[in-house]
Amino acid sequence: MIGLSWSLTRQDHGEQPFWLGTVLAAMLGQIGLPGGGVGFGYGATNTVGLERSPVQFQALPQGHNPVATFIPVARITELLEKPGAPFTYNGAVNHYPDTRLVWWAGGNPFHHHQDLNRLRRAWAKPETVIANEWCWNALAQHADIVLPCTTTLEREDINLGPRDPYLVYMAQAVAPVAEARDDYAIFRGIARQLGIEETYTEGRETSDWLAWLYKHSREKAQQNGVAMPELTTLKREGYCKLEIPEEPFVMLAKFRADPVAHPLKTPSGKVEIFSKAIAGFGLSDCPGHPYWMEPVEWLGSALSKDYTQHLISNQPRNKLHSQLDHGAVSQADRPNGYEPVYLHPLDAVKYGITDGDIVRVFNQPGACLGEARLTEDLRRGVIKMSTGAWFAPDEDGVCQGGNPNVLTVDKGTSGLAQGPVAHSCLVGVVKI
Repeated sequence: MIGLSWSLTRQDHGEQPFWLGTVLAAMLGQIGLPGGGVGFGYGATNTVGLERSPVQFQALPQGHNPVATFIPVARITELLEKPGAPFTYNGAVNHYPDTRLVWWAGGNPFHHHQDLNRLRRAWAKPETVIANEWCWNALAQHADIVLPCTTTLEREDINLGPRDPYLVYMAQAVAPVAEARDDYAIFRGIARQLGIEETYTEGRETSDWLAWLYKHSREKAQQNGVAMPELTTLKREGYCKLEIPEEPFVMLAKFRADPVAHPLKTPSGKVEIFSKAIAGFGLSDCPGHPYWMEPVEWLGSALSKDYTQHLISNQPRNKLHSQLDHGAVSQADRPNGYEPVYLHPLDAVKYGITDGDIVRVFNQPGACLGEARLTEDLRRGVIKMSTGAWFAPDEDGVCQGGNPNVLTVDKGTSGLAQGPVAHSCLVGVVKI
């Protein structure tokens, strides 16, 4: 079984490990067998040992968006810097639109984007920035208008996931604080000002929409032979677990049994070691077959003479992404106010660093501060600084909060996918 973590995409030419992993699995001949083959993102978007019946949950009705313009999400800075400039994506050439207004609801670009000082400069170009936020994080601090929204504890909702067998009813724990509104109420107010409130709401309050969504989801589940309780029962019990299938799901088992009747969604219907379509795009950084190409930054490059450590910025253990970074659990990891920076003891000796020293981690894009923690769990030449610390630059752009994305390179993985390359990052470290 070849299992590939999604983190492997977050490097220069990050598409290649997944393509090559698939090719290797094909060569081993175990695709479609129990416990064999290849799988991506287990534990994140695909599950291991967690079976659930397929239920197509009802979504909110949506109209047709007449705007076809788009960008890959990791190209936000270039969008703001270069209106009208071309970019390639999935074999096509597109152009960045001239962006005058940014409205961000859900997510935080000042957490997940790369080269945050560059983003900050580009972020000043739109005429207006609006943010739906519930706390004073970097996104709110870089917005012209902040619409205070509620947290999950201040509203009624139903928690579920398309790969999770549990449904959880989430009762409202507290009333919205001060003037905070949930996102539905915020957009309803905007719709009222535009004269389309009735069209937007269809005459439903939040509780009505929850009942409508649950009713249609329950009907779809029944059509697939899966029982879901009444909404009143779910509210009373708090949660329910959907029935699991009798037979375990084996990915691509039907394809293996009969590849003609169950072809893959590729031009050939088979696992493609060579892609004629991708080769036809003529991209210098993504040929028609899996290939090792030198990353923009790595310890084997000339750049490593100046920046001698490879930075890994993993997901934090004390929060989800950057959420609740100001909370007690996250702050408990920073008794002295600095984000932990982990490095091997022998590397620490080389830099004259001892456990607990305050250090400056730096490279050409920027710098941030952290507290040294020594561990033999890392290989030499590597330092680890988790993501999620709120971006807090001083007048020189040095992040006092310890956000490693002030250090990461802002470029696409390739002209094909244009993903982020946060893990292709070299830094220096010095005691201060």
